[in-house]
Amino acid sequence: MNDFWPAVYALAPTVLIGLVFWFIMRAVVRADKSERRALAKVESEERRKLGLPEKTQAS
Repeated sequence: MNDFWPAVYALAPTVLIGLVFWFIMRAVVRADKSERRALAKVESEERRKLGLPEKTQAS
């Protein structure tokens, strides 16, 4: 048990930095997804105003 707490203290900074990195990357990916959705909506509205056909999604 003498080696347990020093090991926890040694690993804690790495784990905390990993969690911070994960939260930041998750926020970036979610923001990108939201931005793409908003741009698609604006483009769809503009195409409708101009009388153009709806854009099909590439699969």
